[in-house]
Amino acid sequence: MPRIVTAALAYVAPVFALAFVLGAIRVTLITPATGPLVAVALEIPLVLALSWWVAGRVLQRWPLTWQERAAMGALALGVLMLLECATAMAFGQTPAQFLQAMTTAPGALGLAGQIGFALLPLIRQPRG
Repeated sequence: MPRIVTAALAYVAPVFALAFVLGAIRVTLITPATGPLVAVALEIPLVLALSWWVAGRVLQRWPLTWQERAAMGALALGVLMLLECATAMAFGQTPAQFLQAMTTAPGALGLAGQIGFALLPLIRQPRG
């Protein structure tokens, strides 16, 4: 089990870091010009592309069965959601507001991207 936890954390850390930076750019520069839905739609492919690359590196370092990959993706999604909620709280949102935001079109699109992030370890083959 520790191998799955290590792999999940190695997967989520760089993806969250990039998503944090892109989110700041999205909120401050892109959303005012395009609106929130288009801004999220522009951000998701970049985050998923990095997720694809990171998943390959992680699975090369820690080869996992498909069941372990599913667990890795689920754990990474859980950690990602906790990090996202903590970030929202740091910027003044309550957990209820964080969850409520997912019921909007941009929030639902972002959630779909996060679910895609969780599923990538199931389909990604190790690099090399």
